[in-house]
Amino acid sequence: MSPGSFKKPLLALNRLIGHQSAKNHMTKPKIGNIAALDSEREEKKLKKALEQRVKQDEKEEERRSFQQRRKEEEERALSTDPPEIAARYGTKTSDVLVETESVQRLAANPDNAGKQIEFIARIHHIRSLSSKLAFIVFREQIETIQGVVAYKEGHITENFVRWAQHLMTESHVHVKGTLQRPPEEVKGCSIHDLEVLVESMHLVVPVKEHLPVDVFSIDHVEMDEESHQLESLASTRVRVANRLAYLRTPTAQSIFRINSGICSIFRSVLEGHGFIEIHTPKLMPAATESGAEVFKVNYFGRTAFLAQSPQLSKQLSISADFGRVFEIGPVFRAEDSNTHRHLTEYTGLDLEMAINSDYHEALNIIDDMMKSIFKGIYTRFRREIEIIKTRFPHEDLVWLEKTPVFTFKEAIALLNESGWTDDHGKPASELEDLSTRAEIRLGEIIKKKYNTDYYIIDKFPASVRPFYTHPDEEDPRFTNSFDIFLRGQEITTGGQRIHKPDVLVERMKKAGIEPFGMQEYLQGFEYGVLPHAGCGIGLERIIFLMLNLGDIRNASLFPRDPRSLPEQKAEVVRLPHPEADTIRYAYDFEHGYPNLEMPTVEKLIANYGDATNTSWLDDRYHVWRHEPTGAAIGYAEENGYALVMGNPLCDPRQYNIVIRDFLKHMRKQKDLRPLWLLVSAEIEEILGSKLGWRTLSCVAEERVTIADAKKVAKKERQAEDAGVIIKEQPIDEPVPEELRKRIDKRIEDWKAGRTGRQVHITEVRPWVDMEHRRYLWAETKEGEIAAFCVLHKLSPQNGYQIKFALDFPDSPNGTIEALISASIQMLAKAGIQHVTFGAGALPEMVTGGNLDGIRAKILSKTYRTVAQQLRLVQKSEFREKFGTKNDLVYICYPFMGLGVSGTRTLIKFFEDEM
Repeated sequence: MSPGSFKKPLLALNRLIGHQSAKNHMTKPKIGNIAALDSEREEKKLKKALEQRVKQDEKEEERRSFQQRRKEEEERALSTDPPEIAARYGTKTSDVLVETESVQRLAANPDNAGKQIEFIARIHHIRSLSSKLAFIVFREQIETIQGVVAYKEGHITENFVRWAQHLMTESHVHVKGTLQRPPEEVKGCSIHDLEVLVESMHLVVPVKEHLPVDVFSIDHVEMDEESHQLESLASTRVRVANRLAYLRTPTAQSIFRINSGICSIFRSVLEGHGFIEIHTPKLMPAATESGAEVFKVNYFGRTAFLAQSPQLSKQLSISADFGRVFEIGPVFRAEDSNTHRHLTEYTGLDLEMAINSDYHEALNIIDDMMKSIFKGIYTRFRREIEIIKTRFPHEDLVWLEKTPVFTFKEAIALLNESGWTDDHGKPASELEDLSTRAEIRLGEIIKKKYNTDYYIIDKFPASVRPFYTHPDEEDPRFTNSFDIFLRGQEITTGGQRIHKPDVLVERMKKAGIEPFGMQEYLQGFEYGVLPHAGCGIGLERIIFLMLNLGDIRNASLFPRDPRSLPEQKAEVVRLPHPEADTIRYAYDFEHGYPNLEMPTVEKLIANYGDATNTSWLDDRYHVWRHEPTGAAIGYAEENGYALVMGNPLCDPRQYNIVIRDFLKHMRKQKDLRPLWLLVSAEIEEILGSKLGWRTLSCVAEERVTIADAKKVAKKERQAEDAGVIIKEQPIDEPVPEELRKRIDKRIEDWKAGRTGRQVHITEVRPWVDMEHRRYLWAETKEGEIAAFCVLHKLSPQNGYQIKFALDFPDSPNGTIEALISASIQMLAKAGIQHVTFGAGALPEMVTGGNLDGIRAKILSKTYRTVAQQLRLVQKSEFREKFGTKNDLVYICYPFMGLGVSGTRTLIKFFEDEM
């Protein structure tokens, strides 16, 4: 295209923006009313921000000061005590710990009184009585034991006692001492009849700050004066919200030992009956039971579901002739129920088996397994149960050698004979499911009549069972299915499954389930499968009812309910370089702190920058510094214009004052017409609304959310087939000089291969600001560097910029795509959430402030013509492969501030870069 091709559209553009010739570009522009940036409201917000930052700093300084004082006090105490006593306490700096014994084992026998003991434990609680005496409760998993730190001339000094009194709870200490019988029973510890007379104690794993909730407090209970019931000082929600602290308590430790024990017994009993363990998928092509209770997930653009149970996979395993199978695994239910007995994710104990004549074969094995669990837990975990009872009082389970089995009809009769009615005054129905209230009442009736907490109800109505449940041959209104109950509440549902494909399809249709989506499942039945039965047991529900935990969340390690996984609140961004915080700098400047050093531009980019700001590191840019805040603005002088690039580098709350002072500087000190390029919507709002500048966008920051990045599998395979290897420079090592020379040589080859006039926002200078850059490159199988990628660290919100991605001459097909993909994956592993390719041209212009009407339409048309002729969007089309999304950035200029020469400057700017 000839140079004259632009003449007509440029002259049209020139007439639109108010100039008749290029000569007018030197007319002083009307920058606007800069005083409009002086806002009392903004100043108040900024002042508040300054005060908050100072308070944060003071709090952090107070914390550091406290830790420093503790260290100095310890050093002072150790220096004043005799060496032989100083060796008995203090902080150990070595990570190598000595082999010690278990408090739990040594303290289990009261006859060990007088024995020397050495152990490592957490500090659970400290009670100071005087400068010469302190009681420290040590905790080792489920056990707590009292330690006595008492002044003893020549052995324990007051310095030692004071040091121990000021230790942080939850710290790990290495203790040596003697077991002794206390004067009276220690009621506050799990070990009542022994205590430790401390002879030496060293801090081995310090905790520098108090936990939000103290472990001692979260597990503490008190007797209610009126009800005489033990009540926990911490609610279930507090225990869930502060899960790590709660899991450290002896109570939680005991609960999850029993959790483990149940799984172990379940596994061993079933293996004894000839079962094998399987592991089924949790991503399913269709809902297995009810679509209303299923979690949908995006599965590579298709819809999948989290398994509501392993039911279908278990049955397919029977079809595959495994005979008898079981699984311990997660189960997902999307029930929006916030009761004390529901979770959205729980652990299922599932089993399935082929049967010969009757589904009661399975029922008998399940019954034997359940009673084996009860016997095993009460035999092997008596200590843990007693600890749990101190926080959750209850009676041991009662069960019969021969478990009572009632038909559903018989259970309903028992309930109705007692006079029970529902909330509407109606008796229970033989064809409707039992409500929770009905279940509990039935449990009370059976406990009173049969003296058992454990029983089975058989032959449930078909209306309350899943589609795959086998109907009762004598009465199809009922099914060959059962529930097992514990303390009046259901803990498992089981029964025989339909194994004939035609019957199964018919039942699926009646249930509103489309057979087409269940073809894999149906195939197992079409291929032939023996009659089979099984059950699914909720592990947490067994524990919750067996131990009377009050809320099922207490039985789950990290419970999930409808309130879990809340949307993340916008966190206070932690700057990578706190020393380059412009808010704090402004406060220090205002208060006349001496020897203030302005933060470097490199650190400001890492704190506040976006892709455009990284161009400021080139020699062609001038960087103006704002003395009161330390902020920076970069611009290039071009043909009488100041091409200001990107947002100011500072805290966004300081934008107004920084922009105000910069424009004053431009007006008074420079004879330059400002064109502010590639700024965010926030800066566009300031320049357009407050100063009346004209704004438009024909450019977007092309960002990739790393979690949503697209794959370029075909290109990666091409590169891999060609023998291309991707390499990454370790972040903590300098780039070797030899590698730099090889890459520089290839960059020269790349430059030599480019044709036509080349204009850049930034020169290709890979070794600038290496502290904030990461390097990856691709090598051919011959060892030749085929492509090179430089990543530049931006603000925490913006992640990284793919600063340079160079595809060198003769590189194998797919190399550059494979390299960029590897770069994105590397950032993902580092926890980075966003990456940008930088600015890319849009196919259409977007008008912003103070541009409207016929002028805006013609301007848009003119830009469209230029964009098409120059193929400005070519790079953007390449970047779209990786899932880029456009984040508009704006071009802003004052009234009468652009002109033909300015338009040419912009076109020249975009001509090659985009």
